[in-house]
Amino acid sequence: MKRTFGIAFLAAALAAISGCKPQGEPVSIRVVDGADEAVSVGGDAASSAMPDPEVAVIKTVHGEMTAEFWPDVAPHTVANFKKLAKQGFYDGTCFHRVIEGFMIQGGDPKTKNPALQQEWGTGDPGYKIKAEFNNRKHVRGVLSMARSADPDSAGSQFFICHGVASSLDGKYTTFGKVIAGDDVLEKIATTPTSYPPHGGGEKSWPVDRMGVESIAIVKRETAGTGQAEASNPPADAK
Repeated sequence: MKRTFGIAFLAAALAAISGCKPQGEPVSIRVVDGADEAVSVGGDAASSAMPDPEVAVIKTVHGEMTAEFWPDVAPHTVANFKKLAKQGFYDGTCFHRVIEGFMIQGGDPKTKNPALQQEWGTGDPGYKIKAEFNNRKHVRGVLSMARSADPDSAGSQFFICHGVASSLDGKYTTFGKVIAGDDVLEKIATTPTSYPPHGGGEKSWPVDRMGVESIAIVKRETAGTGQAEASNPPADAK
């Protein structure tokens, strides 16, 4: 296992300032050694312009956000996110990093355990996936994968843009966008924050826990009908 603490918005800056992370960069600090896990994608998703028939319903303490997927530009990232969600991987996590006007970051399994607060932001599913940088912009509501300095170091952590973050375009994998529940995004992104209770870091630690109760993958037409939870397999089938 290794930890990498360097992030830069531009490749040139990365070469010139190795080991420095600009304030506010979405980052998953921990990188897991080993081979990438193969994620199967049904059909020719990369060449299809048709909307994904499935959406994600992100149930939080402030309500639900519904996000559509972009398998045409990030098929393996979408498949990985769906797989983890269907396994219940995200249930009980939280948005552990919030920067108003920039983004809210979550997806770390370690946030399920308050005793691991000092390690929040370093968790992953035990593997990493290949980057799928594309031309979709980082604007409000867009979902993108958090990573470390290594482009191929994303795993499970993701962020949702609260504002425009054009400096991330083409350098982080965008894979979807919030299509309902913008008011929930606003509530989470504007929640009071402080410095981490264990010291150091940036002022992006939510004072109150921004819990994620579940992320369900549902058919687009059933989103918001109360049938979301039924779309994920029961615990004994995971």
